Parts: sequence; C-alpha cells; structure tokens
Amino acid sequence: MQNQLTQLTTEIRRRNYSYRTEQSYAGWAKRYLYFCGSGNINPKEDTSLTSFLNNLANNNASASTQNQALCAIVFLFKYVFKIKPGTLKNLKHAKRTTHIPTVLSQEEARSVINRLSGAKKLIVQLMYGSGLRISECLRLRILDIDFSYK
Repeated sequence: MQNQLTQLTTEIRRRNYSYRTEQSYAGWAKRYLYFCGSGNINPKEDTSLTSFLNNLANNNASASTQNQALCAIVFLFKYVFKIKPGTLKNLKHAKRTTHIPTVLSQEEARSVINRLSGAKKLIVQLMYGSGLRISECLRLRILDIDFSYK
C-alpha cells in the first residue's frame, strides 16, 4: 500500500496539483485501500468502489465529501493502477443539504474587531472589508495592495 501511495503522490506532483489536493487525495486513497483490505483491487470484477462510496453516503457524508472521495479514487485507478474504474452501478448519491451560513451583524463584527489588537486586528479588518479567506489574507504581499485606490 505504501508503494501505491508514493506513486499517487508522484503523479499528483507531476500534474502540478495543489498541496491541499495532494493531502486530500492521499487521505482518500488510504481510506479506500484500508476499506478494501489486503486483496488485489480489480474494479471490473468487484464493487469495492461503489461499496466504499455507498458506505460514505450511509454514514451521512455530505455530497461534496463523497464527490471528493470519488475523484481521488478515480485518480488512483487511472494514474496509479492504470485501469479504468468501470461503471458505478448501484451508487447511492449523498443528499445535498441547504446550508444557511451564520453571518454577524455590523454591530457584532465591530464588537469583535474592537476587542482585537495589533496584527490580528489588521488581519480581521482585511478579511471583513475585502472578503478574503484566512489563507489569502496571510499570503498578501505589499505588491498585492493598491494604495492609490485606498
């Protein structure tokens, strides 16, 4: 199994996928290989992929989680095992849920920002004012800021 995960990592890096994608795909591949056990995987003869994805759906995984797992395992089959995963008959798709995000009011946001100081306050102000994600905000450079635009 370790050899297969090493090959997976090599293929992901060869295709210049992001580090986060590499971590995610490796995690799903590892879970899938543990799910299958030590036997040889032959997608044309067995239904291990469908069983694995149905198991995710039955354990209340979200639709995006199931889809990410599917993409990771298809990548594993295609580029590591060098075989097509076959058809996914009897696949139960996880149900998409409508999630309404919790949003702070302006007063609540000001209250949070006013309790911060220093670099943390600046980061939160940037995130609130521009809609940046944490990772985007932490990677900002001076060149990324247009001071003439204020």
